[in-house]
Amino acid sequence: MNKVFVLGGTGFLGYYTVQELLKKGIAVKTLSLPPKEDAGTITEENPLAGLDNVEILVNDINAMSDEDVVEMLKDCDGFVYGAGADERVQAKAPAKRFYYEANVLPTQRMVRLAGKAGVKHFVIFGSYFSEMAERFPDLGIQDSPYINTRLLQEQLGFAEGEGIMDVTVIRLPYIFGTMKNRMPLWQMFVDRIRDNAVYPVFKGGTACVTAKQVGQAAVGALLHGKHRQTFAIGDTNLSYEEFATIIKEELNVDTEIKVLTFDEGFPMYKQMDETLLNDAGREYGIPMETICRVQQEYCYLNYNDTFPQLGVEKENIREVFRETIRYILELENK
Repeated sequence: MNKVFVLGGTGFLGYYTVQELLKKGIAVKTLSLPPKEDAGTITEENPLAGLDNVEILVNDINAMSDEDVVEMLKDCDGFVYGAGADERVQAKAPAKRFYYEANVLPTQRMVRLAGKAGVKHFVIFGSYFSEMAERFPDLGIQDSPYINTRLLQEQLGFAEGEGIMDVTVIRLPYIFGTMKNRMPLWQMFVDRIRDNAVYPVFKGGTACVTAKQVGQAAVGALLHGKHRQTFAIGDTNLSYEEFATIIKEELNVDTEIKVLTFDEGFPMYKQMDETLLNDAGREYGIPMETICRVQQEYCYLNYNDTFPQLGVEKENIREVFRETIRYILELENK
């Protein structure tokens, strides 16, 4: 493989993917949205500026014609797709329409155009909620707007690549790590734990990886993945109680981390859904009622299921998480 196109290479996961591609001696072409105040230019703050074997393009791919996209991709062997909306969006009801237009249609278009350009390997950054929807079908979480359309995104991506190129999916769990001058999304949990005397969690837990490992997984899927494979990657599993406790310890606060039962938490979470819909006409990407059900489960993954095939290295997840929290505090104090 000689060159890979990374959509959003200056974003958090795109940046780490570019680094891992370069380590393998694979050239990179990347496209990022132009800064609103400096459209069409590459600024000095661009984290990829000055790197050898990286071609940086600035444009809105959704505004480009099909012909221009195909022409842009003709010299690329692979494509890493990490664009789209995550589950935190409170979209106008019905939220499935929003996620379909944000995540499904653009992916389908890019796979189709990449195939026309002769790209042979296409990797989609998906969600481990898709994995959990398959592992825990009785929870009914596959019907929530975000998860439903993530599953559809995968299937349409596979269908568009059929007989033309290998399309694979990396199903991503909690991701830790830092990027210069970028506030990690975990700040919202820092605020909640710091600002409240009691922070409630449920009994379950989640798989975790680092951004570096995501980049390694993307490269591994490009090089070794087979069409229609999905890789649910996870290094270390953390209970939600341990997750919150690590943040509490780094903050050095006295917040009580309280583990709720389903019966204690469900009415409150269901009311949050109803309030958002009634007051704002909006829905969560994953309804809070669904979150309540999912977080009763230990949504854990075994690194041996994916890491050896993808060539992902083990890391000290707990320490990287602590470093991430410390960086949040550092940015807050600037």
